[in-house]
Amino acid sequence: MGAPAAAAAAPPPPPPTAGFESVDSSEGENLNEQTPATAAAPCQITPLQFQLWKRQKDAEAAAKAVEAAQKRAEDIAAGRVRMNGRELYQKEPWVFDDSRFE
Repeated sequence: MGAPAAAAAAPPPPPPTAGFESVDSSEGENLNEQTPATAAAPCQITPLQFQLWKRQKDAEAAAKAVEAAQKRAEDIAAGRVRMNGRELYQKEPWVFDDSRFE
């Protein structure tokens, strides 16, 4: 029963703001701070920024595809994975030669 009176009188902590900071109108506008009103606004990018981003993403995708193809070729050569029909035809076309049976 001896709960301290100071602990009972302590104010509750403020609710979380979920990453949004409140902006006081007397501070002026700061474009780096986000409020719920500005977070919903679409981000404007220039066509040049989009082209640069698209080139970077395409280059990353192409590099990833080349790396995957090299790994698959190594795995096939080592016998770790099965070849599909196209890969078998490219590697051993004699398997598909029907002239022996004519």
